[in-house]
Amino acid sequence: MSKQTFLRGTLFLILAGLITKVLGFINRIVMVRVMGEEGVGLYMMAVPTLILTITLTRMGLPVAISKMVAEADAEGNRQKIKQILIVSLSITTVLSVIFTTMMIVAAPFLSKEVFTDERTFYPLVAIAPVVSIVALSSVLRGYFQGLQNMRPSAYSQVIEQIVRICLVAVLTGAFLPYGVEYAAAGAMISVVLGELASLLFMFSMFKMKKRVKVRSGFFTYLKGGRETFNNLMSISLPTTGSQLIGSLSYFFEPIMVARSLAIAGVATTLATKQYGHLTGLAIPLLFLPTFITYSLQVSLVPAISEAHAQKQYKQIQHRLSQAIRLSMVAGGLSVVITYIFAVPLMDIMYNAPHVAIYVQVMAPFFFFYYFQGPLAAALQALDLAKAAMINSFIGAGVKLLAIFFLASRPELGIMGAALAIVIGILLVTLLHFATLVKAIGFSLVVSDFLKGVTSIMVTGFIGHFLYQTFSSSSSDIPGTILAISVTSIIYIVILLLFGLINRHDLRRMPFIGKFIR
Repeated sequence: MSKQTFLRGTLFLILAGLITKVLGFINRIVMVRVMGEEGVGLYMMAVPTLILTITLTRMGLPVAISKMVAEADAEGNRQKIKQILIVSLSITTVLSVIFTTMMIVAAPFLSKEVFTDERTFYPLVAIAPVVSIVALSSVLRGYFQGLQNMRPSAYSQVIEQIVRICLVAVLTGAFLPYGVEYAAAGAMISVVLGELASLLFMFSMFKMKKRVKVRSGFFTYLKGGRETFNNLMSISLPTTGSQLIGSLSYFFEPIMVARSLAIAGVATTLATKQYGHLTGLAIPLLFLPTFITYSLQVSLVPAISEAHAQKQYKQIQHRLSQAIRLSMVAGGLSVVITYIFAVPLMDIMYNAPHVAIYVQVMAPFFFFYYFQGPLAAALQALDLAKAAMINSFIGAGVKLLAIFFLASRPELGIMGAALAIVIGILLVTLLHFATLVKAIGFSLVVSDFLKGVTSIMVTGFIGHFLYQTFSSSSSDIPGTILAISVTSIIYIVILLLFGLINRHDLRRMPFIGKFIR
């Protein structure tokens, strides 16, 4: 099993994440085209419940597994790694059965009383089987990531999206004649089958390597795993607390939005459609660079945990600075493209140029979101998961209160929800950063930050000029692609001139690194 360096493993995940994001956009475009904006709204209403259930089932174990496996691997203790796996699989299996059952039983109540749209019952029931699949996959991902082998995670993400794309059009189209709610359920079934394919791949990779034989002495290791269980819980519970706060916030978000819009005088059907516009069309575009920040987050936990265990504090600072620099570089380009090209992108992808206003309002603030994942990962790796949980709790509370006060105002409506979301993002990111500063004296490389902001501003002015020059209309696909491509190239050139991307970084990139001298 090949162990990659922090940067090489991260870049491998980034490449897979890029492919996954592109495939994900294709999947979303197909959904919008087949079942319409209302169908997407129903789909997005059910997703927060799924995320909450998965969070409860996984119990923060992926981070704990990754951290403990990395530490055990640094000590060369394979028996410990086996025990970590056996205890983790046992926990997730039991929790999967409990929470999958609860999700199915609660679906009628949630759809009728909570979401105030009975049609959400069908996607809620259709998605329930995915909980067990994702929970088991996350254990295997945590194991591979702890060994700093990012390839299985990367490949499984791509496989999951390919299977989903192949099935989503067929299933939504087949169920659409029965009603838009059944089409939304069909989209959920494609998610289940995609995750199942991903799990089967991860399991086959685990079996092929045969580094740990789980079945051999399974119950012996399980009975003697009390200490391992306690260690897992000491890491996973604070991590779960942080993730649970985010998931609960996400769960209550559509509820709060629906209630607030009702106060503002918006009908239920229109509220569902508007929520679909915001969370199903606009926000996924703003999440585009998160495949980079997620990759950094995944790689940072074992990398910093290993350095922390070996008391290599300079290495911790170096790796975190690398992650911040890459997050800034990726987030900067996203801010420029999503802000300037919001209208043509929404028109070309979803035939919904009216949704662009949400993207343009939120894009500048999302720059801070791209730092949030790496900062949270560093806190978890440094045994500061409790602090991250408190930060997330404060941000979630402020966001939900802001949704109520802003979205209930008739002059703002759904735009109030958009503003509340970015308020929460800003607050949590700043709190994470302040915690790291206090804990390890971490500081930004000011020169890099100033160079990054300058690069964004210069590229923004040039991109605006190119948009006006090459795009004759919002649906001009060749002109838009040309303008975005030239803008991206100019941004990369500016980064190279400023030294924010250097030859050392390029050498470590998968596939193209061998061509750089």
